[in-house]
Amino acid sequence: MSKAKLGKKFTQKSAEEFRGRLLGWYDRHARILPWRYTKNQKPDPYRVWLSEIMLQQTTVAAVGPYFNKFTEKWPDIHALANANEQEVMREWAGLGYYSRARNLHKCAAIVSKQMKGTFPPEQDELKKLPGIGDYTSAAIRAIAFNQPATVVDGNVERIMARIFAWPDPMPAAKKDLKNLAAAGLFENYDERPGDLAQALMDLGATICIPKSPRCGACPVSNNCMAYKKGIAAQLPLQEKKKARPRKFGHVYWITNGKGSVLVHRRPPKGLLGGMIGLPTTSWEEAGKRPSLTLKDLKGRDFGTSVRHVFTHFELELTLKTASHKGRLPEGYSWIGAEDIENAGFPTVFKKAVRLFLSQNRA
Repeated sequence: MSKAKLGKKFTQKSAEEFRGRLLGWYDRHARILPWRYTKNQKPDPYRVWLSEIMLQQTTVAAVGPYFNKFTEKWPDIHALANANEQEVMREWAGLGYYSRARNLHKCAAIVSKQMKGTFPPEQDELKKLPGIGDYTSAAIRAIAFNQPATVVDGNVERIMARIFAWPDPMPAAKKDLKNLAAAGLFENYDERPGDLAQALMDLGATICIPKSPRCGACPVSNNCMAYKKGIAAQLPLQEKKKARPRKFGHVYWITNGKGSVLVHRRPPKGLLGGMIGLPTTSWEEAGKRPSLTLKDLKGRDFGTSVRHVFTHFELELTLKTASHKGRLPEGYSWIGAEDIENAGFPTVFKKAVRLFLSQNRA
C-alpha cells in the first residue's frame, strides 16, 4: 500500500462504530438461509463447510435447493463420506465447477475417517483439506467456530472499495482491500466474528449491490467516502475484461435401434471431469478440426446447436444424430431413452437433451 493510501484505513474508533452499526442492522435484517443459524443455535461445521463449498462462484439462489437436497440425503459428514462418488456428482449436476464436487467427497472422507468427523478450527489445518482455500477456511473458522478470521469475498471487496473510495481497479486492488478489511475490522475481533462476516455478506448482497447501490438504506453510509463523494455506483473500478475465446464442436444423439442412447463418462480430470454426458467431439477454437473418440462415426446434422458459457470460454456445439452398433470404448455405455433426463447431466448436456427430445416427441 502506497504512502498516499496509508491514511485510508479504519481507526479503532471508526472500526468500532462501523461494526456496531453493521451488526445492529444485521440483527434486524439478516437473511434467512438454509445453512444459517439463529443466536440460540450452535453452528454445525458440516453444514457451514457444505454451504461455503457450494457458494464458491455460485449464487445463494442457485445453492439453496442443492443444499437442502444434499443435507436431506446426507445429513452429516459420515453419510456424505460413505456415499458413492458418482451419486454425489449426479446430485451436484447443474451446479457447475464440478471439481468442487469431487473435492467435496474427498474432503468428507478425510474428515470422517481420519479426523473422526470433526473439522479443525485452525485455518492452516483447514487449508490442508481438499477444496478449502484461504477464503473458505476463513469463513469456516469465523462462522462455524466463531473465531477471528479475515473473511473477504467479492461482497466485502466491493464494500471496502466504496468505504474508502479506493482508486485502483479490480482485480489489482484485491490485496489492498483485503488488508484494509483485515487491519480495521477482522483481526483480533473475537466478539462476533461469524456474525460480522455474514453481516458484510448480507450488506453486499442486499444493500451495497454492484449496480445502483441502495445507499439510503445503508447502515454504514456515514462511514462511506464513496457515498459522500457521490461515486458509490462507480466503484470498484474494473479493468477492461478480455473477450472470452470461442470454441466449437459436435454433440451426438447416438442410438442402437433398441431404444437406448449412448452416454459418455468423461475422464476424471479436466473440464466436467467425472461427469456423465452425451458423446461429443473435442472442443476446438475456430479453424481447428474437432476429433471424436468413437472412430468412423458418421453423424447427420440435427439442424441446430447449443451454446453455453464457461468461466474461460464460450462453447457452441452443433447437434448431430447417429447410430452405433460396434464395440464401445472405455467410458461409454447405453442408457434407456426414458432415463436420459434423470441421468445427472451438466447443464450444457441438459440443453442438448431438451432439443433432441423435443424433436423426437414432436
